[in-house]
Amino acid sequence: MKKNSLISRPIPLLCFCIALIPIMAGCDGNPAPPSLEIQLFARGFTHPTACDSPRDGSGRLFVTEQTGAVRIVDGSGDVLKEPFIDVGEQMVKPSFAYDESGLLGIAFHPDYAVNGRFFLFYNALPMTDTPEGYHSNVRISEFLVSSDDPNRADPASERALLDVPHPQSNHNGGQLAFGPDGYLYIGIGDGGNANDVGEGHTPDIGNGQDTTNLLGKILRIDVAEPGVATIPADNPFFADPQKKGEIYAYGFRNPWRFSFDTDGSGRLFCGDVGQSLYEEINIVETGGNYGWNIKEGSICFNKNRASVPLSECADTGADGDPLLDPVIYYGHPGSGSMLVGRSVVGGYVYRGSLIPELQGFYVFGDWSTSFSKSDGSLFIASEDVSDTWQAREVSVQRDNGQGRRLNRFLLSFGEDEDGELYLLTSKSLGPIGSSGEVYKIIGAILE
Repeated sequence: MKKNSLISRPIPLLCFCIALIPIMAGCDGNPAPPSLEIQLFARGFTHPTACDSPRDGSGRLFVTEQTGAVRIVDGSGDVLKEPFIDVGEQMVKPSFAYDESGLLGIAFHPDYAVNGRFFLFYNALPMTDTPEGYHSNVRISEFLVSSDDPNRADPASERALLDVPHPQSNHNGGQLAFGPDGYLYIGIGDGGNANDVGEGHTPDIGNGQDTTNLLGKILRIDVAEPGVATIPADNPFFADPQKKGEIYAYGFRNPWRFSFDTDGSGRLFCGDVGQSLYEEINIVETGGNYGWNIKEGSICFNKNRASVPLSECADTGADGDPLLDPVIYYGHPGSGSMLVGRSVVGGYVYRGSLIPELQGFYVFGDWSTSFSKSDGSLFIASEDVSDTWQAREVSVQRDNGQGRRLNRFLLSFGEDEDGELYLLTSKSLGPIGSSGEVYKIIGAILE
């Protein structure tokens, strides 16, 4: 088990500055804060939620809009007029200004250049077997690119691989990614509401801890055969008929963006959105239980009064499995944490070539410190020789000057075929308008 980041526990500012002078900023006499330089790459999106590359040598990026369209951005940053595909008619329509449902994820098959297969994650309309009163079905579908146009998908090729009834509109998760093992990984939230309780939530233990359902989990499926999903034999619960075989890891509230380190280790980094007090980053292992709703961050969660942690709680799940702490966690505004935010956005370990000084750093961020204004943040983290992670906020450099934060809502990260990183942002609280922009990280000052 990895040790917690030092930023996770509020400690006196003086001690914090003395202990972390080599890497932290903000104390009198210390070096200027580290910064990342970003450059506007593409604009005009409606709440961009995910970004992926087909890794086919084309240099294209595919950006999902929460309202259902997948837009193509060419290597020059031009957005093609016609969407690659639009699944808006199959989706539950966002019903209010801050709505977490919609088109949330995209992944291209590792052999996309040959087989043209890609996958989407969206909130589909309820089906006849969806429990009455449920919001939607989380759906993972496979599609094919058009046989005569590489910039258009074939809508008729859709094959639904997985449908998971989802009680409320929030905590959908939404990440899709292929692992180094060739399997498709899927992040699904706990079903919504608060505290992991209420309609559609397992009494007493919540969905996150219930291994008989797929909510609050990271799943892993084998999609080697077109249009078919099977369960890998080495999934942790493959041989247990009382549990869901698709589960790879569990105990999540709302896993919002995960990625695999491409350095050969294949480590899976996942941001899990907290509720009242803490946000967290986990390094996910097969069969791991990451604590929700027993813990939030590394603190004992109190589902009866979420703003006041319990002084003690179980350190194992219902089946006696140990709860694994995050490698990084930080507090909400007013917590005294050196990093602050309200909704973590998992990122990537940088393995590109454009910014040598950023090599090996985990780049992630936070949606905003406030619902009333767009105030997203960028963070970087690195691991020391004792396996402890140190995280720090970075200021932002761009054409119009430098600021501590983005002055936009940070929605997601993306990575191109060269390992360079992108930020997906919006000025809008929800899926309306066209203020969504994609920025490319082009430089860093870390000392």
